[in-house]
Formats: sequence, structure tokens, C-alpha cells
Amino acid sequence: MRAQIGPGQSDTGTARSGATTNTRPSPAPRRSLLRRLAVAAVALGGLGAIVAGAGFVAFTTQIAGREPAGVKPADAIVVLTGGPSRIVDAVSLLNEGLGQRLLITGVNPTTSSDEMRRALPDGERLMDCCIDLGHKALNTRGNALEAAEWTRERRFRSLVVVTSSWHMPRAMMELSRALPDVELVAYPVVTSRTEPENWWTDTGTLKLLVKEYLKYIMATVKIRPAQAVAGPGAGAAPPAGAAAASH
Repeated sequence: MRAQIGPGQSDTGTARSGATTNTRPSPAPRRSLLRRLAVAAVALGGLGAIVAGAGFVAFTTQIAGREPAGVKPADAIVVLTGGPSRIVDAVSLLNEGLGQRLLITGVNPTTSSDEMRRALPDGERLMDCCIDLGHKALNTRGNALEAAEWTRERRFRSLVVVTSSWHMPRAMMELSRALPDVELVAYPVVTSRTEPENWWTDTGTLKLLVKEYLKYIMATVKIRPAQAVAGPGAGAAPPAGAAAASH
């Protein structure tokens, strides 16, 4: 016969305490979830690094390793300031008859025509006949807008574009957007620093290329400086959410 279970006793014969026992969930599932999240984050970070690295390599393939042996003549020449060798090469192209006129865009506002006459080879003659100075551009997009205005005023249909080899991809992108109906001929200026064999051994050059790659990506998705050319409000801070100015 089954024994009667009295008050306060369990069916095993053990007395109840009368209080409910609090049971906590095992920490194992939480640790497992955190591990999975950590693995996913590492995997995504690794994938992002691979994509960024592949994009950077693809970007560097657009950078010329040598200056072109021959250049197709155009109606005019545009050089983006940023290094003396750019202007010297652009003036040489003008003297060779590869363009009727030359625009130097992005000239420092404090630089006068007289200073350029003294600084340029054969500057006196060329400034009188064939060279225009653009002082309004604040960055690469500003160069493109300034060049577009100059090109339309003179009804040019083709341009030789002169800038540093590493800067050429972004410059051509901005110019093609500003001048979709104008033929653009690239003339990349290559210095010993930016020759391909020096990219991976010179820390300064590698940093320059990485920085330019990031600017190229931002230009691709049209994240641009708040102000591209000098004018009213040029000295004002960019509005909230606007990209910082870049050259």
C-alpha cells in the first residue's frame, strides 16, 4: 500500500522548504552567441579589407607609370595646379602646338599675372597670347567647374588635361562630369616618386596613393566639398553633414 504523503513532504520523502527556488539560465548560450557575433564581425572585417585592398590595386592600375610618348592635339590645354612640373609640362605642350590656349586652374589668388610672366618659360609672350589664369578653384571639383566655364566661353570641343599621374583618375572623373560633350585627352605627369617601382617601397608615396584612393571613392559617390570655387561664403564652415574640403 502506497504511503500517504503528508504536508511539507515530497513524493521522495524530502521536506519542502516552502520557498520557490530561483533558477538562472546557463551562461553557455550567451557565450555561444557572443562567439558567433565575434566570428561574424571578424569575417566581415576581413571581407571588407579584401574588397578595399582589391579596390586599391584596381585604382593603382589606372595610374600611368610613364608619361605618354605622343599626345593627340586638342583645341586647348588645362593644367591643374599642385606641382611645378605640371605647369612646366603644360607650357611645353602649348609650345609644341598641341593646344591653342592654356588654362592654369587653381592658381593662388595672391599670384599675379606679372609673377607668372617671370616664372614661366617664355612667360612674357605666352601670357600675352595664350595663357589664362584661374584663381577660383579650391579643389579638384572646383578645377573642373572653372575649366568648364572657360571651355564653354571659348567653345572648345577638346582638351588636353595635365595633372599628376596619381591625381589623373579623379581629375578626369570630375572634368567628364562637368564637360560631358568635350573630348578629354589625359597627359599624366610622372615624377620619380610616383613611378610604379617606388610605390610600395616609399612610405610617403604609399600614404599619398591611399589618401587619393579614398578621395577617388568619395568623388565616385559624389561626396564633395561644400564649396568648390571661391565666392560668397567661401570662408564659411561647411554645413552640418557636408564633407570636408579636399584637393
